[in-house]
Amino acid sequence: MQTMNLSNGNTIPAVGYGTWQAPDSEITVAGVKAAVSCGYRHIDTAAVYGNEVSVGKGIAACGIPREKLFITSKVWNADRGYDQTLAAFEKTLSDLGLDYLDLYLIHWPATAHRFRNWEEINLATWQAMTELYRAGRIRAIGVSNFRPHHLAALLKTEVIPQVNQIEFHPGLLQPDTVRCCRENGILVEAWSPLGTGRMLSNPVLQEIARHYGKSVAQLCIRWCIQHEALPLPKSVTPARIQENISVFDFEISESDMKSIDLLDNFGGSGLDPDRVPF
Repeated sequence: MQTMNLSNGNTIPAVGYGTWQAPDSEITVAGVKAAVSCGYRHIDTAAVYGNEVSVGKGIAACGIPREKLFITSKVWNADRGYDQTLAAFEKTLSDLGLDYLDLYLIHWPATAHRFRNWEEINLATWQAMTELYRAGRIRAIGVSNFRPHHLAALLKTEVIPQVNQIEFHPGLLQPDTVRCCRENGILVEAWSPLGTGRMLSNPVLQEIARHYGKSVAQLCIRWCIQHEALPLPKSVTPARIQENISVFDFEISESDMKSIDLLDNFGGSGLDPDRVPF
């Protein structure tokens, strides 16, 4: 497993095992165990996924020492704010059965379409996370779904985000957000790198993937990596879990990267942080 660098000097495994939409059941316990068995060392979950207990059971049963794993979770929108974030963090640790997190993210920004004091809410949330980070209870802190105008206030704080997890896949490159992150040393993580499966039937991607003897999923994951974005593919099927991590034995050519970059947005979720109703 290759790694990527965070601005605080830590490293992070270059492909993560995503658990969005994975149920809070033995299915997810088995999925986490299978992922670790296949070589994943980076597990991504969130309070709102409702599966942190099962993810924690999978971590406990995987047979790998805790310090060899990189575990991420996120504070949900209903828990933004200083006191609420501290309480949400304690519940996440309890549900996961862990003593610390490797990465904790603000799941979505508070925004102007819902709150007059949206920047204050984000800063209060960030203050709580910063204190947990300085206390050593979180190894890195960041955000998710933040655009440049959401990031602006946090970039003026003493500890700026080390990660921004955004929707990123062929057809949705979010160049302004990615540029802002690069300029400020923020690692971009890619949620839904397969467009919730919609990438898989695209004829352009199918043709390019055939050229490399790879699946479309592997092509998309490799495309993210070559864009220096960290992909978080998700599956509970062992064969696909293995497939999604087998992406370090080929390289997409510059011309093929450009062809993929030029694809129209055909698989986006449509979720706009400045318009979502939650």
